[in-house]
Amino acid sequence: MEEDEENDYMSDLFIKQDVRPGLPMVRRMKEALQKEEKQKEANEKNRQKSIKEEEKERRDLVLKSALGNENKGFALLQKMGYKSGQALGKSGEGIVEPIPLNIKTGRSGLGHEELKKRKAEEKLENYRRKLHMKKQANEQAADDFRVRFKNKQEERKMEGDLRKSQRACQQLDMQKDIDVPKETWYWLSSEEEDKKDEEDKEDESTSSDLSVSEKLHSLTAYLREEHFYCIWCGTTYEDSEDLSSNCPGDSAADHD
Repeated sequence: MEEDEENDYMSDLFIKQDVRPGLPMVRRMKEALQKEEKQKEANEKNRQKSIKEEEKERRDLVLKSALGNENKGFALLQKMGYKSGQALGKSGEGIVEPIPLNIKTGRSGLGHEELKKRKAEEKLENYRRKLHMKKQANEQAADDFRVRFKNKQEERKMEGDLRKSQRACQQLDMQKDIDVPKETWYWLSSEEEDKKDEEDKEDESTSSDLSVSEKLHSLTAYLREEHFYCIWCGTTYEDSEDLSSNCPGDSAADHD
């Protein structure tokens, strides 16, 4: 009768059982993990402790326990009026607890730990120093790149202003029936007008001892003195007095 009740598949107990797919496997895994944990705990309890571990346990037990009357030093202190928990010294300003023991269990020599710690600190400091130097080098490289890029842009702008000034000089000279320029590079030759390659422009700028900036300064001065023309204003004035009174200056910065 009891067996029939256990196997009664029509009972409410059987119907209420959780029969979700995969649930039995999860239960078996949990049981296996719990069994493994219990086995580990049993092995840990049954494991024979090493001599060092036993010494450490005995030492910790002794150090944690307070000194008793069987200790000769403590007995002498009591004879001199010392009470347990009282600070040392005539006025009670000394230490209360004994000086802790720093027991050395390793086989390394004295001062090895301090040396190891100092080397680790030096290594960390060297690493930080290298990172700082690398950061400074990257920042310097970025600054140098920005300066070179800015100088390159300014150089290209001056080269364009120089070609513009050369064309204006040639037109104004020809209007005055000047067939030969004062300087050979005052006029823009036909070959130079056809040059659009960047390398040819660099060769053009180094064709004489003067730099692009010096050429531009010399040519703008010639245009102002000879033709009363300002390359920055793009205007030809009547005379030098009209030029000086109406033109802001003889450089691009004066016209910004």
